[in-house]
Amino acid sequence: MEKTRTDHMVDRLRDLQGRTPDIEASAIVSVDGLIMASSLPSGVEEDRVSAMSAAMLSLGERIATELGRGMLDEVYVHGEGGYVLLMSSGQEAVLTVLARQKAKLGLVLLEMRRAVGDLERLVG
Repeated sequence: MEKTRTDHMVDRLRDLQGRTPDIEASAIVSVDGLIMASSLPSGVEEDRVSAMSAAMLSLGERIATELGRGMLDEVYVHGEGGYVLLMSSGQEAVLTVLARQKAKLGLVLLEMRRAVGDLERLVG
């Protein structure tokens, strides 16, 4: 059976997590707030991740523009339990990653940028 576009996206998300053990979960979400593909652990609600990712991306873009920071590159939230990182993937999607508290952010962001390039081609 031939793999679907979603299957390829899930494979790429799993590859991202395999390359960077600091990444606990990842998803590609449409700017409308719908999950396109995910590699989330059980107990993490896809709908909640997708809705919050779209809202954070929208707010981040507005802040960057209105405060003269140019085009949005990434958004991240740091809590006592770790990080939530978002990175635009073309005009239609955002890559969301949940990373551990002690994550090496430089490595996580580098791998996210690599994944975004591949995911942009898959999102179309």
